[in-house]
Amino acid sequence: MIRTARNYFFWFGGLTCMIFLAYCIATMFIVFSLGPPPSTIEGYYIMLNESRLNGLLRLDILTVFVMPLYYLLFYSIYLAIKKEKQELDLFSLIMVYSGLTLFLSATSIFSYLSLSDKYILAISEIEKSRIIAAGEAVLSKDMWHGTSAFIGGILLQTGGVLFSISMIRGKVFNKITGYIGVLIFGLDLIHILIVFILPKLSTIIMVIAGTFYLLWFPLVGFRLFKLSKTES
Repeated sequence: MIRTARNYFFWFGGLTCMIFLAYCIATMFIVFSLGPPPSTIEGYYIMLNESRLNGLLRLDILTVFVMPLYYLLFYSIYLAIKKEKQELDLFSLIMVYSGLTLFLSATSIFSYLSLSDKYILAISEIEKSRIIAAGEAVLSKDMWHGTSAFIGGILLQTGGVLFSISMIRGKVFNKITGYIGVLIFGLDLIHILIVFILPKLSTIIMVIAGTFYLLWFPLVGFRLFKLSKTES
């Protein structure tokens, strides 16, 4: 069998899906066992001082290291579904890449680490107040609250919806995979759009979407593994 770079991209794309599946399961375990992040910046500092590992996990450090794999995953999907008239698929890839870059540029976990150390070592209340104020400024711009992350999320999820539509119209992926993709990326898009208006409903929508990711990643991953074995 003749293998090309395309075959290897498919294989690594499938492997990426398995990593994302493990990431989803690990994130659910962390939320249920350790709980969400504190509601205040001072709580962030104390949490990181008490247990750096638990603090980093609660601050979603796994997302920082796993999300860049989306570049490889969506490129492998793009290679699988692109057609002769591939303008929409290329546009979808650009949206995903742009959104992902904006989202990752807003990560602030290591800033919290530095500020946490300074806060614990601070002696005067004035110094502590300044560090808390600095933390509030970082929080307002991080990957869950900042404008760049908000716009990046919209672009990323919209690109995911468009890719899923291409899956439905094409013959490479099972149509069920495409429909599930429209569902999860569509729900995530709604979650982002209403998070500041209806936060409780937004959380429910995010949980529903997260549950279906546990099905979408294996479906995409196994199909990419199969494509990686196709003779060129």
